[in-house]
Amino acid sequence: MTVPKSDSWPGARLGLPDDGPRSVARLGRRIGAIAIDWAIASAVSWLLVRQPDGSTNPWVTLGVFAALQVIFLLFFNGGIGHLVLRMRVVPVRGGALAPWRPVVRTLLLCLAIPALIWDRDQRGLHDRLAGTVLVRV
Repeated sequence: MTVPKSDSWPGARLGLPDDGPRSVARLGRRIGAIAIDWAIASAVSWLLVRQPDGSTNPWVTLGVFAALQVIFLLFFNGGIGHLVLRMRVVPVRGGALAPWRPVVRTLLLCLAIPALIWDRDQRGLHDRLAGTVLVRV
C-alpha cells in the first residue's frame, strides 16, 4: 500500500511544507533545544540555590526550566534553545500564541511522558493538547 502524497512528511496534514521555514522541526533540533534549555536552567539553579555539597535540588531546576519556558514562549514564541536553533512554537490554527498555550505546553513537557508520545506530524502530546506545533524559522 502506498502512502498518499498528502501524508508523506511530518506536517503535511497541517498544511506545512516538507522542508525549510514553517516546516515541522525535526528530532535533532528538538533534542538540542531541550539540552540548551536544561543546561541554562541547571546553571541558574546552581547559581541561585546551590546546596553545601555543590549540588542542586532537581525540583528547583525543573521550576527554573518551566519558568523560562513559559516566559520565553509568551514573549518570543520559543524557549532559549528553540530561538538558538531557529525554531518557534506556533498555534496550529495560526494567529497569536494565546497565554494559556505556553502554560499548558510547559506543564505537560515537565511531566516528560507527553513529550515522548508523538503523532504522525511529529507533534508531542504536549503540543497536541496545547494546539501548537514546533516549526523551523
